[in-house]
Amino acid sequence: MTASAEPDSRVTTVVCRLTDIEVEGGVAALVVGEAVAVFRTYDDHVFALSNYDPCSRASVLARGIVGTRDVDGTQVPFVASPMHKQAFDLRTGQCLDDAAVQVPTYDVRVGDDGMVLVGGRTSSS
Repeated sequence: MTASAEPDSRVTTVVCRLTDIEVEGGVAALVVGEAVAVFRTYDDHVFALSNYDPCSRASVLARGIVGTRDVDGTQVPFVASPMHKQAFDLRTGQCLDDAAVQVPTYDVRVGDDGMVLVGGRTSSS
């Protein structure tokens, strides 16, 4: 058997119940060996990003502040790092304060039973 360097995107990990994540809050989870931050917005949308903040070089994004920012007339959901306050788009992982910085995003969904499921990476920065 050969081990793959990339996680299998078909694998999903049960993280917690949606109601276990505070509104506009986040939780950290280990998903196929990677630290992932899962966020819940005010309208119950869920997003999953790497928990690693490349600006501070610390695994802290799950403890960041969740909100929205107006970008060219569109409300963008973001998390602000608790370290240096860079904002990361929850949909894409793109840093809103530095176009050269991005964090990986992950497939995430809420099952019919209310459980949050995280799959493989959707972007690979």
